[in-house]
Amino acid sequence: MDARPALRQNDYSPVTPPELGAWSPALPVSVVIPAHGGRHLELTLAALAAQTYPAHLMEVLVVDDGSEPPITLPELRPLRTRLIRVETGWGISNAVNTGANAADGEIVQRLDADMVPCREHIEALARWHHVTDYLVTIGMKKFVEPPEVTARQVSLARHLGELFDLDAAVPSSTEATIARTDGLRASRNPYHVCTGPTFALRRDVFHAAGGLDPNVLRGEDTEFAYRLAMHGVVFVPDPAAQAVHLGLPAQHLDRERAVRAVEPYLAHRVPLRRDLRKERGRRWLVPYVEIVLDVAGATQEQVRAAVSAALDGSLQDVAVTLVGPWSRLGDGRRSVLGDPAFELRFMRDLFAHDERVRLIDEEAPTPAPAPFRYRGPVDVPLHRVTLERMIETVQKDLTGVLVVDLPGAGAEPRTARLERTSALGRAVLLAGAGGDLDAVIETTHGIRRESPEHYWPPAPAPASSKPAASPAPAASPGPAQASGGRPGSATAATPAQPGGPTVPDGRAAAAPATGTGARTPERTLLRRLKSALRPD
Repeated sequence: MDARPALRQNDYSPVTPPELGAWSPALPVSVVIPAHGGRHLELTLAALAAQTYPAHLMEVLVVDDGSEPPITLPELRPLRTRLIRVETGWGISNAVNTGANAADGEIVQRLDADMVPCREHIEALARWHHVTDYLVTIGMKKFVEPPEVTARQVSLARHLGELFDLDAAVPSSTEATIARTDGLRASRNPYHVCTGPTFALRRDVFHAAGGLDPNVLRGEDTEFAYRLAMHGVVFVPDPAAQAVHLGLPAQHLDRERAVRAVEPYLAHRVPLRRDLRKERGRRWLVPYVEIVLDVAGATQEQVRAAVSAALDGSLQDVAVTLVGPWSRLGDGRRSVLGDPAFELRFMRDLFAHDERVRLIDEEAPTPAPAPFRYRGPVDVPLHRVTLERMIETVQKDLTGVLVVDLPGAGAEPRTARLERTSALGRAVLLAGAGGDLDAVIETTHGIRRESPEHYWPPAPAPASSKPAASPAPAASPGPAQASGGRPGSATAATPAQPGGPTVPDGRAAAAPATGTGARTPERTLLRRLKSALRPD
């Protein structure tokens, strides 16, 4: 295998797989087939027995997911076929994980028990994994009514058209998406088409992404593919990997209920499905954005202001991570008021029971499965529109990282960053330990730099009932005014006056005043904090 190529977005064009039938495979493949009942299993195994992939490099694991009566293997099957019975749990995800955990092959091929693959199916998908190791290859499928064919006929057929009326077959909707997006090269979310019946990936990638979620009983393949995307993989559909699915999909039998059954699983676990998260005020299992703030050396006033701003923005689908030396705080006897770690302990106890705030000593390499991570100085609170506008910017062209330059003194530049998890995941795969992640992201997804005005818009000029003697100078834009404005329902910027500054929620808000007695947001916040701490 050559060195890993730094593929751009989901464009796998630089990768050239070997030609079918004109190469020598070397990697062992484990075909994992979850089965409950296995009504058509003998046809699936017969097709696998006739594969062009070398028999000594292919094992088949049939995972019996609580069938009654238990599954027995037919006589016509691949030479290296094992029957594994699920001991604990149930469902497709649990069965696939059981098979993958028992697999010996370096490539895991997932296949349904009612699929009949063409003779080249395993070879077509496995060949890509001989070139590089962070791909997920996807097979094609059509739906047919089960015909009266025998396992022997399946094993002898050279083409699927000899067995099935492919002209009358129901095409998969994923194939239309693949064709419309140049084979997923131009797809914005290619994980959508990586559905369960047939896909292949390296075994270590399967486990690194966490395997399938056994708590997801419908849509488990899409949820797993989403996590694979966050891991940084590239999705490759191969038209040569044809197969038929015996029977119509569940959506054709009861579409309304099939769609409803999937919704709660994907709504909680796939934040990119914004259409499933329209209800305001809800809390979801996986947040859309993780906001990471390093609190080392920060005052409790700064931390409280930063957390409050983060949780009170127009984008509510967030979680806050406070990075600090929390593990150093023991729970033994101590002087409560004379504790040397009083400030740090105060902050820990202040946020310990807020379900949207977590305390960690060191942030993870990526925020997976959350699709975005924000990192910025704790003393520059987010404006309520910052995150929405940053995400809007990176979503235009799927930029990997957006860097906003912040004003500040000193030689060290101050920046805020919005990072795309899938770009970070790929950079971690390609750069290795200690590698330059940003250099990789620049190649695979791009890095964009912007000034702060759009993301921390200036506060509006103060409203006045009396004519002003002379125009007041416009407030200088920048993050220092991040806490200006009040929460509202709209997010689009609306001009406060012709040529003047904008108000993010379209309502009047006080601009920072000048002169004696001016009440800036920072001073107002400080007064509130002092008042809250003053004894009665």
